[in-house]
Amino acid sequence: MKQLLFAVGLSAMLVSASAQERIAPSYPLITHDPYFSIWSATDQLNQSVTKHWTGAAQALTGIIKVDGVAYNFLGATEKPYIEVLPTSDDADYKFSYTESAPAANWKSLEFNATGWKSAAAPFGDVDAGATTAWTSKELWVRRTFELSNPVLKDLTLKLSHDDNVEVFLNGNLIYSKIGWTSNHFSYIPINETGLKSLKKGENVLAVHIKNTAGGAWLDAGLISSAAATTGIALAQQKSVKITATQTKYDFTAGGVDLALTFSSPLLMDDLNLVSRPVSYISYAVKSNDKKLHQVEVLFNAATNIALNATAQRIKVEPVKAAGLSVIRAGTVDQPVLKKKGDDIRIDWGYMYVAVPSSVKAVQYVVSSKTAVADFVKSDQMAKHQSAVGTKLSLSTVLSFGQVGASAKQQFVMLGYDDLESIQYFGKNLKAFWNADGSKSFESELLKAANSYTQLIRKSDDFDDAMYKKAVEAGGEKYARLCVLAYRQAISAHKLVKSPEGELLFMSKENFSNGSINTVDVTYPSAPLFLVYNPELLKGMLNGIFHYSESGKWTKPFAAHDLGTYPIANGQTYGEDMPVEESGNMIILTAAIARVEGHADYAKKHWETLSIWADYLSKSGFDPANQLCTDDFAGHLARNTNLSVKAIVALGSYAMLAEKLGKQDIAVKYKNMAREMAQKWIQMADAGDHFALTFDHKDTWSQKYNLVWDKILNLDIFPKAVYQKEISFYLNKQQKFGLPLDSRRTYTKSDWIIWTATLADNRSDFNKLVDPVYQFAIETTDRVPLSDWHETTNGKQAGFQARSVVGGYAIKLLDYILNNR
Repeated sequence: MKQLLFAVGLSAMLVSASAQERIAPSYPLITHDPYFSIWSATDQLNQSVTKHWTGAAQALTGIIKVDGVAYNFLGATEKPYIEVLPTSDDADYKFSYTESAPAANWKSLEFNATGWKSAAAPFGDVDAGATTAWTSKELWVRRTFELSNPVLKDLTLKLSHDDNVEVFLNGNLIYSKIGWTSNHFSYIPINETGLKSLKKGENVLAVHIKNTAGGAWLDAGLISSAAATTGIALAQQKSVKITATQTKYDFTAGGVDLALTFSSPLLMDDLNLVSRPVSYISYAVKSNDKKLHQVEVLFNAATNIALNATAQRIKVEPVKAAGLSVIRAGTVDQPVLKKKGDDIRIDWGYMYVAVPSSVKAVQYVVSSKTAVADFVKSDQMAKHQSAVGTKLSLSTVLSFGQVGASAKQQFVMLGYDDLESIQYFGKNLKAFWNADGSKSFESELLKAANSYTQLIRKSDDFDDAMYKKAVEAGGEKYARLCVLAYRQAISAHKLVKSPEGELLFMSKENFSNGSINTVDVTYPSAPLFLVYNPELLKGMLNGIFHYSESGKWTKPFAAHDLGTYPIANGQTYGEDMPVEESGNMIILTAAIARVEGHADYAKKHWETLSIWADYLSKSGFDPANQLCTDDFAGHLARNTNLSVKAIVALGSYAMLAEKLGKQDIAVKYKNMAREMAQKWIQMADAGDHFALTFDHKDTWSQKYNLVWDKILNLDIFPKAVYQKEISFYLNKQQKFGLPLDSRRTYTKSDWIIWTATLADNRSDFNKLVDPVYQFAIETTDRVPLSDWHETTNGKQAGFQARSVVGGYAIKLLDYILNNR
């Protein structure tokens, strides 16, 4: 296994900031795979509830008690409320409903609903966790409820819906929306009109919902504020630092300083580590006033980490494990691999919280509503380690005893065993760490505990070395972008083995369409894996090669994807991208050969590569009307950047043929590529730049596909082509970057960095890359890095938490390959 970047460097200034300074749009805390991925959306760790990358709450809470005084340092404590009309996550309830349009007064209190059906909520897709299946296009529902005192200071609609919805309270419209929240709840304060309509005695909440496409869902209730838990101060956050594998915070809590570190040791030279879904939460406490202090720390993890919908019932139980104290939680139903799609969270397998038994931690299950209060209050109630219900959380209390000037350290492990990870052409596959099913998760937790000190040291060394090399390649701001991208890119994949024993590193097309192993997601993601372990890139290509070579995919070009995550049984995207995907596969196979110094991987797949190269030789130069990787921009005929991809792919195929001793083929395809390049220059020439399409010279676009001609040293296009484009781009910049092309002002940040890598000097490179960093730290969208944003205002145009930010490493790859 070859790895391009391995030397340990000196300590370097990483992505760090004082408490108030923004250094990321969202802060990675737990990052392992598309289902086990938890982030903080605020610069202050204790100002918001931590979330899954989809935006669903997956609360991690941290409280430190110093001499009996409680300080919150992790997560915002949940706002308490009274259930006026419970939703399904709080209590079982039924809707009265009809699927036929009722009389006009159906939403009023006086309406007679005799003849309407009654069924348990939530309504929607049963596979997504609904209790009652809803398959019609429209639904009208009613819930009556009693109020003894209708004079409420506040009332909030708690609503989860998919799709368009209108909500009425005693006949008055209190909310409407075109769109959906899926399995997330929205909280909408009831307006004055709604509050005034409340009556003593019977009231009615009525909802009309339309399912326009895709999923279906409805869960609705009403809540009112309750008294908050008192006696909890906020710990003062002094700093935060993000490195490739860790996020580190420093706090002051009264007379004690707390150093808190989240470590996901995704070191790509160790595939078991990449696969093992165990993160460390480390605590170091010391006195800051020369006095001794009694210190306890609560780590609490909500069990919705193991849920797709909050109404699902969860089972909590202790687990026997030698050398460890362990508690775990998972759904009662365990619907293994029953769900697929984008805005979906795992609801099978088990989340684990574990600590070394030597620290004598106290672990117990508690209601999420009372988790903090139960720790803060002084009376000692019986603690339980087993429960079944909803809205539960797992508490672990660490006692540090008397703390003085010398720091005391302890750690907690948070892990997730998904039991079965991916379905691959009809066969369920386990995670790589347990590919043959012979290992227990408890044994992996013990390995993780025993290797804690070693792995933290290795992570620190790697983080320093990566940052140092990225600074050498592209400067400070570029290096910071690489750091922000590292964990996000890796954790958007799942590592498994195929039934034939081949590595499969399966991406999820996050916040896009949920496709699995999308080739035009692999393509932009590839540079990071080429730098640190090309075996992982092979794992991204293997499934696509198998799809063709098994006879399951019979077209003369590469498939777009293998299905919808986590089900990889064949392409589900509705349209092919023949030039795009064939070009991607050939170029990336050539990139592997360039990194490894031989073409053994290409030799294994030569027949398939040859079919794709033949297709590109006939259909690649002047592409017909079709989609490319930027499919959000729509179909485009005669796309010059797509043509570049085909030409570079043919040059890459020639390079592979030469490495394999196939000289006649190498000469044929290299000459073909060079002739096409000269023809391209003539046809795309628009004076001071090259056009977006061959037939519209008043257009322009980023020619990011040219970067592989440079990196692979193919010598297909003259260097003057690169520089002509770079000079033109520098005059098209907006505040937050270079637009993708002349059609719109939005952009793709990964492509900007690819384009910038064409520059022949650091100054031009930085001029193109620095606005991308500005976007990362100034965007108002507090989500994991979006790769698709508006260049004029820094707003997210779409996409988030995707692996394609691995493409930021393109400059690092170029620097290492062409400067070694």
